[in-house]
Amino acid sequence: MNDSSASTGRQPPSGLQRLLWRAPIWLYRIGLGGLLGKRLMLLTHTGRKSGQPRQAVVEVANFDPATPNLYTVASGFGSKSDWYRNVCATPNVTIQVGRRRMQAVACPLSPAESGAAMVDYAHRNPSLARALAKVIGHPVDGSDETYRRIAEQHIPFVEFRVQ
Repeated sequence: MNDSSASTGRQPPSGLQRLLWRAPIWLYRIGLGGLLGKRLMLLTHTGRKSGQPRQAVVEVANFDPATPNLYTVASGFGSKSDWYRNVCATPNVTIQVGRRRMQAVACPLSPAESGAAMVDYAHRNPSLARALAKVIGHPVDGSDETYRRIAEQHIPFVEFRVQ
């Protein structure tokens, strides 16, 4: 488990911004999650304090059709993100990608594995990787080493393994 206590340069959104970030949840709830394609995933997890079901929509950083039961996600707001802390506490989750709903187990990656996942993500999605780094307050120079360092220190990744 990744027990990194590092946080990002920016806190998760609150107030109106939080409502906007959570808007895709409503698309899933009314049956239109398929419109979001395979880039976004609805994550239903258990609250670590309340024990109640919680939901978040997160970006799928990596999905390889050759391994269709594995989805990799970055916790863009770091290890203090509620969904991240919740899946670390209770790793059994439900995920929905498009219209496909699946039971999965969350497996946080080590800092080194997160760094490698971020470099891979940056190679496949350079503009999105730059935007993610900027949004969380860590602009990058585009080098693999910078992406690796930012992920190792600030952006934990999680693999969701479909059961």
